[in-house]
Amino acid sequence: MGKTSIIVCGAGGKMGRLIIDLAKNNPDFELKAGIETDQKLKEETLLKGVDLGDTLSDFMCQRDVVIDFTEPKATVKFVGECVKKGVPIVVGTTGLTKEDYSVLLEASKVIPLFYAPNMSFGVNLFFEMIQVAASLMKEYDVEVSEIHHHFKKDAPSGTAKKIAEIICEASGRKFEQVIKYGREGIEGPRSKEEICVHSLRMGDVVGEHYVYFGGQGEVMEFSHRCYNRESFASGALKAARFIDGKKPGLYNMKNLIDELKK
Repeated sequence: MGKTSIIVCGAGGKMGRLIIDLAKNNPDFELKAGIETDQKLKEETLLKGVDLGDTLSDFMCQRDVVIDFTEPKATVKFVGECVKKGVPIVVGTTGLTKEDYSVLLEASKVIPLFYAPNMSFGVNLFFEMIQVAASLMKEYDVEVSEIHHHFKKDAPSGTAKKIAEIICEASGRKFEQVIKYGREGIEGPRSKEEICVHSLRMGDVVGEHYVYFGGQGEVMEFSHRCYNRESFASGALKAARFIDGKKPGLYNMKNLIDELKK
């Protein structure tokens, strides 16, 4: 397999610039271009010697893979452009609505589309551990908490929602019926099926996630902490490499991990 040609959307953002830095120093990748509309961020990114444009159509061809860490409205637009050109895309944008996700789902019928609410390779191994634990401790009380920096716009995090979904699927719970977000007032005893997700926002915390299984006389805690964003950027590049040349479909980190197991 030759080099993977990538175009980075949101090239001037924190994630975009980090992906660019890692790709430039990785012989498996050819950094074709970056997409950025913010003039100030564009000027800063130009200092890194990256070809920049306002739209994907300025650069995109079928041999490329697009990597997108922007915001939901822009992501939907970029996915649509990739569908028109038949180009694979890796989406790491958080805060997508059900309607946004349905756009991704439809696009995956036409192009290879890799979507993960958290691109960290480690956190996705964490998901697998949680899945096993939840399937074996169905009678335990379960709580989920997450901590992020005070700039984060969405709550709870996409990763926390994903954790809750994994637990529900593994333990036979119905997500819509058992999920709560925080507590207030006199609610009485928690139900056995309930899963409560707690969100904390403080300082410059990159991302921490905790899952607690509480039984009679014991509590088991699983945790994952990110100390910088490099794990996300590295995961995004792994994802781009993974879907390069794949058939149309919706792919995620579990697919990537399963392929590595072979």
